[in-house]
Amino acid sequence: MEDTNPSPTQDESLDAGPAGVDELGKLVNEYESKLGEMRDLLLRERAEIENQRKRLQRDLEQARKFANERLLGDLLPVCDGLERGLAVETADVGSLREGMDLTLKALLKVAENNGLKQVDPLGQPFNPEVHQAVGMVDAPQAAPNTVVSVMQKGYALNDRLLRPALVMVAKAAGA
Repeated sequence: MEDTNPSPTQDESLDAGPAGVDELGKLVNEYESKLGEMRDLLLRERAEIENQRKRLQRDLEQARKFANERLLGDLLPVCDGLERGLAVETADVGSLREGMDLTLKALLKVAENNGLKQVDPLGQPFNPEVHQAVGMVDAPQAAPNTVVSVMQKGYALNDRLLRPALVMVAKAAGA
């Protein structure tokens, strides 16, 4: 079946006279209008992205600035306890020791609540990934390569080693 409605070619539409020119003028105006709208939209989107970038940068700076706020707020009662202990002038050694013990427990509780764990390997097999051997000693009551004394406890922060424990390790018999 043949097309009975032949579409005008580009040349025919241009030769259509003033009516064709008016049509083309309208199309150009319409496309220029759409182009202007697209430019405006693009500029608005760019401005929005730039504002988001600045906002995120400002939020990141604030987060860095106040990252330790909770931790330091939790430490304030520990500092208060130490100050109260220092203010007492007539304390005997027993009460002073008891106050220091309570303050240490409060400090360790704050540290634990913030992800810090003690590494106290006494009696455990030596592990070079979390222990640092200071020396080896004869310890017939302990199995070889076992930690027999802890000179300084180690610490891990959220399961990442912060400081290894300094330990003495049992020698193998006859070594």
